[in-house]
Amino acid sequence: MATTRPLHEGWSFTQVGGGEIVEDGEWLPVDSFPTTVHVELLAHKKIQDPFVGLREWDVQWIGEADWSFKTQFQVTESELAAPNADLVFDGLDTFATVALNEHQILETDNQFVAHRVPAKQFLQAGSNDLVITFASAFRRGRELEKEHGKLNLWNGDSSRLHVRKAQYNYGWDWGPVLMTVGPWKPISLHTYQTRITDVDIRSKVHENLSANLDVAFSLSSRDNLIAAVNLKGPDGTLVVGQNNVKIKDGHTQVHFKLSAGAYELWHPVGYGKQPIYHVEVQLATEKGEILDSQTQKIAFRRARIVQDELIDQEGRTFLFEINNTRIFCGGSNWIPADSFLTRMTPERYRSWLQLLVEGNQNMIRVWGGGVYEDDAFYDICDELGILVWQDFMFGCGQYPAYESFTKSVEVEAEQNVKRLRHHPSVVIFAGNNEDYQLAESCKLDLDYSDEKSDFRNTSFPARYIYERLLPSVVERLCDIHYHRSSPYSGFGKATTDQNYGDLHQWNVWHGSQEPWHKWDKLAGRFVSEFGMEGYPNIRTVDYWLGDDKAERYPQSRTMNNHNKADGFERRLELYLVENFKHSFDLESYVYYTQIMQAETLASAYRLWRRNWKGPGREYTAGALVWQINDCWPVTSWAIVDYFLRPKPAYFAIKRELRPYTVGMARGERTVFADERSAAFFTIESTLEIWGANSTLAPKAATLEVAAFDLHSEWTEKWTKQVTLAPNASTELYAGALPGQPPRTKLSEVPKAIIVSARLLDEGGAVLGRYSNWPEPFKYIDFPALAELGLTIVVKPDGESVELSSKKPIKGIVLDVEGEDVRWSDQAIDLVPDDPQIITAAGLNGRLVKARFLGDGSA
Repeated sequence: MATTRPLHEGWSFTQVGGGEIVEDGEWLPVDSFPTTVHVELLAHKKIQDPFVGLREWDVQWIGEADWSFKTQFQVTESELAAPNADLVFDGLDTFATVALNEHQILETDNQFVAHRVPAKQFLQAGSNDLVITFASAFRRGRELEKEHGKLNLWNGDSSRLHVRKAQYNYGWDWGPVLMTVGPWKPISLHTYQTRITDVDIRSKVHENLSANLDVAFSLSSRDNLIAAVNLKGPDGTLVVGQNNVKIKDGHTQVHFKLSAGAYELWHPVGYGKQPIYHVEVQLATEKGEILDSQTQKIAFRRARIVQDELIDQEGRTFLFEINNTRIFCGGSNWIPADSFLTRMTPERYRSWLQLLVEGNQNMIRVWGGGVYEDDAFYDICDELGILVWQDFMFGCGQYPAYESFTKSVEVEAEQNVKRLRHHPSVVIFAGNNEDYQLAESCKLDLDYSDEKSDFRNTSFPARYIYERLLPSVVERLCDIHYHRSSPYSGFGKATTDQNYGDLHQWNVWHGSQEPWHKWDKLAGRFVSEFGMEGYPNIRTVDYWLGDDKAERYPQSRTMNNHNKADGFERRLELYLVENFKHSFDLESYVYYTQIMQAETLASAYRLWRRNWKGPGREYTAGALVWQINDCWPVTSWAIVDYFLRPKPAYFAIKRELRPYTVGMARGERTVFADERSAAFFTIESTLEIWGANSTLAPKAATLEVAAFDLHSEWTEKWTKQVTLAPNASTELYAGALPGQPPRTKLSEVPKAIIVSARLLDEGGAVLGRYSNWPEPFKYIDFPALAELGLTIVVKPDGESVELSSKKPIKGIVLDVEGEDVRWSDQAIDLVPDDPQIITAAGLNGRLVKARFLGDGSA
């Protein structure tokens, strides 16, 4: 029987040649394994936390030094007696030379590639020495750049383009420059007679929901052996199987057919269950001696990317259809959740992904500047029903395509496609992040009508990788849809075309810096990136400030170091000053940026979900916010900070992605007395109301609309019986804005009318609510605090809070002294006669304080 033994004990490390912190010849014991140098130096207190203050810049030398790791491990006589003994390195970061008992057995140049090295001839019974020496990836990258040429990019040092390493290590507009190095994935000793080298399981669900299951596998030898292949259900019972499968020439295939109803379909979260099956492959001799076995989790689902022509609009859809159901994908982009990835655990991955599901999101995009994520990440996505958009690891660059580079990329692509292809959650592979956009921006050779060239001798050589190499690997090794880039329009169109493909809509914040109120005009068929910055929780800010209270103000040097976005001060202030009266004390500044982020992102989801209008009218089929997470404590576009503390924007998005939602938009219509007059006109205020329903059944509901004048006792209320169409948005009202009389002069200030809309089920329960306020908020003369009648009552359970008010209140963010609370909602709008109860896990009856617009802080 094959055996696998991890080699994770007894490691130590040193800086080659020594330095100020680690002396020449000084070997320090490794605290954890797998690991990287920063993590170990922190454990030994040789460096201070680079996440605090300006200390990031004190550890740059680590990425420019060479490092060695070594261990001794024992090999038994029985292990040595096996016909084969391999050392398996799941991941070495990045340029490594491996010596076993002073014999060089491996050289590596790609962080994303695993290596299996036949080692029997170099092993000995008893003690064995294993030494891994890592050259500086940064310095080696500079050498490669000098040899092959400097290329264009956004973010980081240009040498990164020549190095197959997590690109965010070089710094990004949300992340620090921390060049990791070390054995970042497991290392093991594998002994065997014959092993299963590859298992390719394809579960193909047909349109009628019958299915084929094809299991192909290969062996390390060409011996005539016997295999058993069994499919087991979620409860462990045998579904189908085949024993005594004869293997000749080291390869075989087994086919099963399953009729509709004979198995359970895997669905995205919100659309059904996520049953996980197991395929077991067992290898034996003809005498029945077990040689090897592999078990792989799979599921059955039918996934398609649909790009059909649309009704009433130019262009084509770009939508995901799962099990014959078209899905509106509301979700997030994912960056690596730590600068030091060996600190990530299955528990941390689960906490992140559980937050995604609790936020009513159903898709996550693994961005192309990080890593192909850990197996635990995809396993949890399978379990929770999260659809995964998977980029290949190229980001924001004019990548090269010389031979040694493309050979390494091909191995990287093959290994990772094989590793990920069985996951039902993975529904698309995309060639890169924004590389075609960069090519357009830099005016590189890019003729979209050319579908035949090799491209390697052009100024955009990586087009060979994205249009020749990667699609060939994906097509050969799996059934998952391949998309050339994100964004990518196809049909000969530029990446900025809003009518085709997916779109990165950065004309809010970046680009032309449009007001967020224009999201409806900035829509795309599938918006795979958009965002707005906001400060994290004040506790996170205080963490990076450390003990330096003198730096505790928004414009300090430390605060600026913890925002990596170019021009962030101008852009934050642009959006703040256009929309809010605000102040500059730190707590207030944190609050106002958070509310701005919440309003911006909620508006996008609300307006784009309105565009999901049913068959043939799926004008916007998805929105993935940039981004859900951070890799360190920072002010960024993340909606949850590094310490898993959700920002108010997380909750605003959560409300907009509920199964049933209601949205409103107000506008103005100006009618002139005649075509020659500019002085005589009438301005009428309008209101539109719509509902959205993500379920597959129509929903009868009561639309309740209440309007309030912020400065009088006037109110107006009406109800209407409505039916929300299934899996679509439905227009519910279009007419005059209640309570707002027509104006005939620009000097007439419109009344501060707030309109609340709720959808109620037959029992009166709230399905969805939304309050529409006049904007910009800076023009509002908020009532005195005493007039608001705001009450915050901690319920007897000590873990929930009831909010109510006598006047409308905008943007309530709750907090407590001391340890944070896990709130169920934030960025809350209140109106009279509509109290809201917020759960507050960990509150323990403590006093709750609130910030809101008009609270006197501005």
